[in-house]
Amino acid sequence: MTKIGILEVEGVLTLYEHFGYLPTDVVKSNGRLENGKKAHEELDGIIIPGGTILESESMTGEVEEEINLINDDDGFILGMCAGFQVLGKHTNVGRNSPVPIIRKGMGLLDVTFEPFINTNKVNADIVDDNTLFTKNLKDTTVSGFHCHTYGRIESNDKNVIYSNIQRSNYRYKPERVLSGVSNKKGNILGTTVHCLLDNNPQIVNNILEYLDAINEYEDIKQRNKKLQSKVFSEIGVDTNNMAPLREKHPEVPPMIMLMGTGSESGKTFLASGIVGALREKGIHTYVIKTGPDIRDLSPSLYVNKEKLEDYASIQISNIGWTPLEKIIEQVKNKGYDLVLVEGVMSAATGLLNKKTPYSTAEIAYAGNIPVIMVSSVSKGGIETAAIDIEAHINLLNKMDVKTAGVILNKTYDEGIVEHVSEFLSNKSGIPEDNIWSIGKAKVENKGQVPEDYLQLETFTKAAMDVVKEYVDVTKIMDLAKVPEFRGYLSYEEICDLYKK
Repeated sequence: MTKIGILEVEGVLTLYEHFGYLPTDVVKSNGRLENGKKAHEELDGIIIPGGTILESESMTGEVEEEINLINDDDGFILGMCAGFQVLGKHTNVGRNSPVPIIRKGMGLLDVTFEPFINTNKVNADIVDDNTLFTKNLKDTTVSGFHCHTYGRIESNDKNVIYSNIQRSNYRYKPERVLSGVSNKKGNILGTTVHCLLDNNPQIVNNILEYLDAINEYEDIKQRNKKLQSKVFSEIGVDTNNMAPLREKHPEVPPMIMLMGTGSESGKTFLASGIVGALREKGIHTYVIKTGPDIRDLSPSLYVNKEKLEDYASIQISNIGWTPLEKIIEQVKNKGYDLVLVEGVMSAATGLLNKKTPYSTAEIAYAGNIPVIMVSSVSKGGIETAAIDIEAHINLLNKMDVKTAGVILNKTYDEGIVEHVSEFLSNKSGIPEDNIWSIGKAKVENKGQVPEDYLQLETFTKAAMDVVKEYVDVTKIMDLAKVPEFRGYLSYEEICDLYKK
């Protein structure tokens, strides 16, 4: 019986993609399967998913030994994104550091990685078919998406795949970049093209053919289904925090939006905490991002243990993945109890761009989605944050967007919070019970946003801890509303409303 492993250690996004429904067994940090046997004794191949494995430093000597032994036995090894980094020589994870922060990999592939951000759907060219994965596929094009911060690859090994990208490092810059490397033997592939197996069944067939398992595929998929169900039931990785799951879900899940007064207000942090706190109550929440930076979704997907779907990114202007009106249709009957929309930057950022929609506020209007306004008080103080929030609420009122609640993030003085809560309630009509004050989180590492040196396990644990302490998440569920697409405001209408 063919067995294909998938590594699940801290920092791994186990179900971020389905890998062609091939994984049948989970490999844990001790290098063993659930039955207690060592991975190399049981597996015909292993898949290392993306995540923050190097930042989390969760690769153990036992796991590395098992991967090396699988390679010695000519088993296949697929490293996706961070899994690719694990197989390489080293990665500089210090994008915002004045000096490089080097994390060593296993060195099975002669590649190194430097910071390079890309978060778009891509088409990629296969240029070498002398690997088990790309057999007979030279000069063909495959599809998938990129979601990485460290995607500049230098290789002295067999270059197999090149992606054609349109944007990188937040700028429009069409470029052809290396995105897949194999070892000389051809049984190891590292790639940054997510959903390479899900979107391109010919590669799955090549793997099955290599394993002499074409006739086993239906059985493999059934075992994969059981694996996914078991993995999904746990909140996070190695937490033993098992989520109760509701049997019935609404046909159209209600939506609510976390909208910031600016960047680094804490939207991503709070979203992952809210997702986890709701899952503990049996409420399944999916998070989608306004705009293209799907890296912001990784913490929520880590907590929820699920796939990054095409509808996870709301298109604004010509960036992002899927228009809002299609997303509202696509999330129907998916088993979600709530859809939480994470805004981008400030509510008003891009509002006066002639391209529409181009801002978080326009998306909230178009879907008739209620808003929870989030502001970090760490830069200007609690008093300034309250004034900033009031201004944003006034703008949203003019646009016929309802602000249902407020979160003051990183507060430090409850006496001041009482005054500003009363002020905001008087000015906006929002009940004080819907104005939450969140103290500073205790995060062991620096990472607060995807730009930083982020460890998913510590980031999400801190987020869940503060949300459960300070926020009534069931009320957030009550404040959500079934979306109703009502079209976009024209540029002229927006300008008139803005100047009123």
